[in-house]
Amino acid sequence: MTEPLLVDRTDAVVTLTLNRPNAMNALDVPLKEALRDALAQLETDRSCRAVVLAGAGGSFSAGQDLREHVSTLENSASDPLATVRAHYNPIAARLANLPKPVIAAVRGMAAGAGASLAFLADIRIGGPTTSFLMAFAKVGLAADTGASWTLPRLVGHAKAVELLMLAEPVRAEEACRLGLLNRLMDDDEQVVPAAQELAARLAAGPTVAYGAIKRQLSIADAGTLADALAAEAQAQSICGATADHRAATLAFVGKQKPVFEGR
Repeated sequence: MTEPLLVDRTDAVVTLTLNRPNAMNALDVPLKEALRDALAQLETDRSCRAVVLAGAGGSFSAGQDLREHVSTLENSASDPLATVRAHYNPIAARLANLPKPVIAAVRGMAAGAGASLAFLADIRIGGPTTSFLMAFAKVGLAADTGASWTLPRLVGHAKAVELLMLAEPVRAEEACRLGLLNRLMDDDEQVVPAAQELAARLAAGPTVAYGAIKRQLSIADAGTLADALAAEAQAQSICGATADHRAATLAFVGKQKPVFEGR
């Protein structure tokens, strides 16, 4: 039986590949459960210092598997969208709060919840065929998997309304201009290697500080200046006590290159 999620480890980088290429990596229950559980394990895995999220074949993810969902609609009268609480919300929370960098390698289409997954990454890399489609309204649904939170932060409130309500595709160059992509490669075949190379670079860096930066920005986005200052003070207390901070400071003073160990 083919695994719905491939987990590859290269040094301190873990690549999670959505592996349903014949279905454009649509998110069925086995894939959602595998991704949710893998992210839960990586939260406390000290050997993993950066994560790449990718899709097998020519697509990132078409979002919810609608063929599976039709069966759910026919057999679940009480809550046909229970998957949001059971799967999508835990996945979104774990991706957003993972205390290490997450890079999304977005080849081809990222639609619906598939696009939402990409938006939860810290950095997104795409290629010529990359496109995003907030497809929820096309099937009479609102946003999920964190898109109502990530999209306004990436493109602003007005553009987020447009993308969600009109549900029109955003091609690669426009996605890069809007901030949905951080980097655009010339060739689709470069996307995953570029993401893994960047992840390896980040994995060799001060990963405790990276995790603190993610928490800071999350708090500052939704809070006041006082909230941000309190978060900064807490983050610096944590980072200041790390071996990485001490070693890097001594290396800087000694005009040497620092070596970070993530502790």
